[in-house]
Amino acid sequence: MAGLEVLDWALASLSRAFCSPLAVFVQIQGCFICLTLAIGWAFAASVRNKATRRMKKSIDNGNSFVFLCDDINDLEHSAQLKLPGVSVVMPLKGFGEHNMQNWRSQITSLYGGPLEFLFVVESTEDPAYHAISKLISDFQDNVNAKIVVAGLSSTCSQKIHNQLVGVERMNKYSKYVLFLDDDVRLHPGTIGALTAEMEKKPEIFIQTGYPLDLPSGSLGSYCIYEYHMPCSMGFATGGKTFFLWGGCMMMHADDFRKDLYGVVSRLRDGGYSDDMTLAAIAGEHKRLISSPPVAVFPHPLASDLSFSRYWNYLMKQTFVLESYVSKVNWWMNRALFSSHCYLSWGFCWPYFMATVHILVALRAPCTSEISLKEAAASSYGSLLACCLVICTLVELISMWNLTKVEIHLCNLLSPEGPPVSLGSFNWGLVFLSLLVDNFLYPISAFRSHFSQSINWSGIRYYLKDGKISKIERLKENGSKYTDLGGKHLYGKRTGPPTKSFLSSLCRRLAQWHQPKKFDI
Repeated sequence: MAGLEVLDWALASLSRAFCSPLAVFVQIQGCFICLTLAIGWAFAASVRNKATRRMKKSIDNGNSFVFLCDDINDLEHSAQLKLPGVSVVMPLKGFGEHNMQNWRSQITSLYGGPLEFLFVVESTEDPAYHAISKLISDFQDNVNAKIVVAGLSSTCSQKIHNQLVGVERMNKYSKYVLFLDDDVRLHPGTIGALTAEMEKKPEIFIQTGYPLDLPSGSLGSYCIYEYHMPCSMGFATGGKTFFLWGGCMMMHADDFRKDLYGVVSRLRDGGYSDDMTLAAIAGEHKRLISSPPVAVFPHPLASDLSFSRYWNYLMKQTFVLESYVSKVNWWMNRALFSSHCYLSWGFCWPYFMATVHILVALRAPCTSEISLKEAAASSYGSLLACCLVICTLVELISMWNLTKVEIHLCNLLSPEGPPVSLGSFNWGLVFLSLLVDNFLYPISAFRSHFSQSINWSGIRYYLKDGKISKIERLKENGSKYTDLGGKHLYGKRTGPPTKSFLSSLCRRLAQWHQPKKFDI
């Protein structure tokens, strides 16, 4: 009984403390954070919904190929002959359970113009080399694809090194270069939609998109889904944005040939994050970054994604704020660092306070502790807790609605593939991941700030003055898996691709594409 009396006294003291002016401000602030997220997701859903309604209207008007282009007349051979050349550069590392399907979705694009694919690996020992070799051999008569061995990086991250080597090897007639991560699952018309927007608006510096994470069931996978959802607001603008995702970036090829604004040199000389570096360059020179509403990609997470792999992924995401290319960029990163940490813990603390208020209200009728009864009677903590519960429900409903809209849009954009469903989502884990991810973010950010080093796919990078100053290759002593895809970084693992509607359609269109293929 003495233990319960101590607990009652502690609850009463906490309840009174959590009704102080500062504590009330923190709890009201938490409600506003929830509502702000809800409003942001509602706006993002409206932008994606417009694209969905436009596609449905086109289908009703007889355009069954709206997932490829808005105007069916653009599929005429004469129109296809005028399309610009595109080089797709994909830096690879390891091989995982979803990679083969992702790569197949990329090389079976139904873009009608000159198109080449450059799969870039650091060495032939990478498991991705054997897997992609098998895939290319199956499609060798229908696609222009090759593997490029980049070697080891010495002045920048391995991903950036692979990208720059791919750019050096791209066809000299390519007008655009599209950088894709190996975990991006493209829609059949994605390359065509990005190219059409670049042709329509030549002032665009970079076009980008964003993934829709599909959790596998583990808490770690839901934390990654939750981490990306607030960021998705910045990409669902239907046009101009200040955000850039390195998993999908289309740029003018001549910008790299001419090293415009130092895009090559700034990436090569100490670059850690491709998207943060390029976004900083765009901001510095007031160039346009655009994100079309159809650039959203389903991203299945690894079925065995553990919490430790989520933690390592979060560390990599917070570590990018430690890299910078200019003093202005440093200040911007510090502002992001401070605001994100403040808002993350500003989101979490009200739930702890609300839990105390609820426990006091439940415990008061069952105890003889006078201080607890007085706290329950005089406190308006229960009212604050109820407000937080309502705001949280509004937030979760808005998140659910955006996810539903994006899933519907993805299904319309990829009618040949298995439909993505919202039914597998566990919204209890979604709520738990909101608390876990926001609680851990500041811890990860401060750890990244003081360590100034990170292990990325078995390679440890050290920063100095915002640039990579030292690279250590951990090999077998490091991680054997990447974070999101659960890819094997070492060893061999291959799987034969299965034929799909797109692959057979590509074979039927091979003769049509053949005259426009680049010579390797």
